Amino acid sequence: MALLSPLAPLVLIALTLGTPSAAQTQPPARERQERQVVVPAPGEPAPEVRVAANTLTLFRFGASIDRASVEVEGRATRFKLVDPGEYTLALEPSVEPAPGERLIVRVRYKDGGTPAYATLALVSHPTLVDKEVEVVRRPRTVEALEARLSHVEAELVSLKAQCAQSGLPHLAFSGVLDSKGVRATPFFGKPAPGYKGGLEPGRGTGYRGTRWAMVVVKVRNLPGQPAWTPGAARLTSVKGTPVKVLSVHMEKPLLQPGESALVAVMVEPPASNEVLFQLELVDTEGGRLLPITKVQL
Repeated sequence: MALLSPLAPLVLIALTLGTPSAAQTQPPARERQERQVVVPAPGEPAPEVRVAANTLTLFRFGASIDRASVEVEGRATRFKLVDPGEYTLALEPSVEPAPGERLIVRVRYKDGGTPAYATLALVSHPTLVDKEVEVVRRPRTVEALEARLSHVEAELVSLKAQCAQSGLPHLAFSGVLDSKGVRATPFFGKPAPGYKGGLEPGRGTGYRGTRWAMVVVKVRNLPGQPAWTPGAARLTSVKGTPVKVLSVHMEKPLLQPGESALVAVMVEPPASNEVLFQLELVDTEGGRLLPITKVQL
């Protein structure tokens, strides 16, 4: 009968205790689910969506979304895939949220309905992961639809009035548009030094006639910023001489995040021969302005 080595019991104990089983080393498989979440109204908490590292989650929206508006917290460092489509958004985290952490996702709809944005919170869950999420907005009530219709009708009346007062036919009828030479000077607007208001000026043209003058400049609302529309303007020469502003118009009613539009500012012809000016565009609430330098008129 063979004798066991004195070390054999120790080897058996080490093998038993020191070698974990495959079941102990593998995390439990997460159940993949398909579900629906409702877009919150302003002021309501964002609904949670459960994600996992190296697992694709697909969001389906009931209306087309603005791809340029998609905001994903930690996008550059914590996701291997962020792929927005016309009606979908595919996300695949490389590092999932820590317990109790919420990564915010924000997407703007294109249709102008309400809510205008879908805001969601990505979280981790020990046993569940959402592989497909249908994102829906609450059905609109009759009262909400009537209020929206009244608002759109009021905007239409306002735009018609602006067109009637500021179009070229009106200029001809008033005698302002005469046959004398008109000078058009192109320029490229620059934001004032240190400006961080989320708006970006671009190419523009200054028009000066004998009895009228106008500055037209392209403005871009950067992604992630609130919607914007100009309500007032100030034009001042580089020497500090103010120019009287007659009206401010934009080619669309509202500038959404990521969009660009032309803004036209009608002014009285400057009394001096100065050609360099600074233009300040102020929003309708007076809180968010865009100071533009290098304006030529």
